[in-house]
Amino acid sequence: MAKKLNLPFRQIHLDFHTGPAIPDVGRDFDARAFARTMRQAHVNSVTVFAKCHHGHLYYATKRPERHPGLATSLDLLRGQVDALHAEGIRAPIYISVQCDEYAADTHPEWTARRPDSSMVAWRGDGKTWFNPGWQILDMSSPYQEYLAEQTAEVLRKFKPADGLFFDMCWDQPSCSQYAIAGMRRDGLNPESEQDRWTYAHRVALAYMARFYKMVKASAPDATVYFNSRSQFNLAEEGRFQSQLEIEALPTGGWGYMFFPRVVRYGRRFGKPYLGMTARFHKSWADFGGLKPYAALEYETSQMIAHGARCSIGDQLHPRGVPDKAAYDLIGKIYDRVEEREPWLDGAEPVTQVGLFLAPARPRQAIESTGTDEGVTRMLTQLRQQFDVVHPASDLDRYDLLVLPDRMPVDPALTRRLTAFIKRGGRVLATGTSGLSEDGTQVLWPGLGVTAKGMSPYSVTYIRFGREVGADVPPTDHVMYERSVRVLPARGATALARVVEPYFERTWDHFSSHRQTPPDRVSRYAAAVQRGGVICIPYPIFTAYAQHGNVPYRLLVRNCLARLLPQPLLTVDGPTSTETSVMRQERERRTIVHLLQYCPERRATNLDLIEDIVPIRNVAVSLKLDRRPRRVYLAPMERPLLFRYADGRASVTVPEVNGHEMVVFEE
Repeated sequence: MAKKLNLPFRQIHLDFHTGPAIPDVGRDFDARAFARTMRQAHVNSVTVFAKCHHGHLYYATKRPERHPGLATSLDLLRGQVDALHAEGIRAPIYISVQCDEYAADTHPEWTARRPDSSMVAWRGDGKTWFNPGWQILDMSSPYQEYLAEQTAEVLRKFKPADGLFFDMCWDQPSCSQYAIAGMRRDGLNPESEQDRWTYAHRVALAYMARFYKMVKASAPDATVYFNSRSQFNLAEEGRFQSQLEIEALPTGGWGYMFFPRVVRYGRRFGKPYLGMTARFHKSWADFGGLKPYAALEYETSQMIAHGARCSIGDQLHPRGVPDKAAYDLIGKIYDRVEEREPWLDGAEPVTQVGLFLAPARPRQAIESTGTDEGVTRMLTQLRQQFDVVHPASDLDRYDLLVLPDRMPVDPALTRRLTAFIKRGGRVLATGTSGLSEDGTQVLWPGLGVTAKGMSPYSVTYIRFGREVGADVPPTDHVMYERSVRVLPARGATALARVVEPYFERTWDHFSSHRQTPPDRVSRYAAAVQRGGVICIPYPIFTAYAQHGNVPYRLLVRNCLARLLPQPLLTVDGPTSTETSVMRQERERRTIVHLLQYCPERRATNLDLIEDIVPIRNVAVSLKLDRRPRRVYLAPMERPLLFRYADGRASVTVPEVNGHEMVVFEE
């Protein structure tokens, strides 16, 4: 039986992209001091560099691409790996794939090409060649053999490697001579954009299979990871990935909702998974940029609350000395994580809701839509415990399924949804989910509606019925996104109505500054329930992401209360309180994580956390099959008084100071 991979909880991803103009690479490197710094910062795995985006190598080799500023006598990578191993610290090795400046400059014919034959490159704003950035290599060119030679040398010199981390591995369409020849061999049309993407994906799958096999042949226990892939391709690509590493620097373009969305999908594949943030104020290579402690505590707390290991990104100074302030900060964070590991190791998520997300184009790692963002944010604020699922997932583990805004429902999924409802499951569908894209046809009859096409009005109003009116101010609430016109089908009930405006606002026919005021209640429904299914014919999650209008969340909350009268978890706290429920079966305990941090927009396009403001006397109620033996706060094991009645254990947490773990032990 294969040994189960158990990744360390406290990792560093140590970037070392060092341009050839740097003359003194590794000049001050002290292997023992380097490893001691990591040990003192409670680090137990460091990803170190064999090859960077500049295409340079950092180990003893006769290859010409060895960094020209690295002293001939210094084998930097060997010094790092051996010193880390001496301290009991794991040392997987990094290799850049499609970014290689040395190869691109030496062999420009190996670069990926656009249809107009220009090179594919990340050059600043993309409007001029004369910006710093990366040229992108074509893996259908002879560059792949060049990379294979480098990889084989690394595997030979560092046998057995702890693992290899291949970076910059997205699907890259190309119109190079090599790609065109390959497309023709495969019967694809190079003039077709879709065929170019199809071929790019085939190339990526083929080289991942090749390099995975190379690594495993050299070091069977080594981990292999290809970064910059769409995490939502795991069903197809998981065979090439030993683990899942969710790169998500909140201040570096990913935002604070990326990790919680992706982890809820990736954790269902049975592989170890980790979150990757960084110590930087902004993004990678932000030298001199140090993140506030509160922000890094939040980001790592979010990871461990979802069962993930932690990876903090850093970039080693070219001279080879770790930044003291950075590792003082990381040490405080990882000391805290290490203290909590007894309640983290082996913990599995406990969920009640399965969230479908419409398939996105698998073209990049940072992919998001308004729907993704809005539904993740809203369900998190409503403290729903949910996984992200796909049509082939095991649906029987959930009490409720959510089909948000634009989820296509084909005949196979229709059958699965019908069976799910028949066994007592519940469904919330919004927007055009279960309908044709133009809103004229009902593709899943279980919705309980008759479809009449898209509304002619870009803005309408919602009049809440008493069934879903809890806490909703008594007015007609604006909906800024276009809806489908639906009527309740036989046996269905309208929970809310659409109020239509006097007319559609146009340049020559308008009233006042913004949307046309409401005129009259229409015959169309804004929410319909039939049995265990509720349909909201608005793209309400996209609307919530775009506009943040509280009544949208209230409508969903009140609909969910009708579908799930006994939620897994309730927490009487502000909407900023994040929650997760984890289970350690071996220890027979359930852990509720409470996170109270508030990112603020303190700079243009930058959300920051500087302060941790505690909240007090937070009521928590957890659905449990049996009365717990004791309830306490971890890691200090401070006991809490609790009450158990009607299948629920209820406690009051005296204070949530950033992150608290409430343990219900049988």
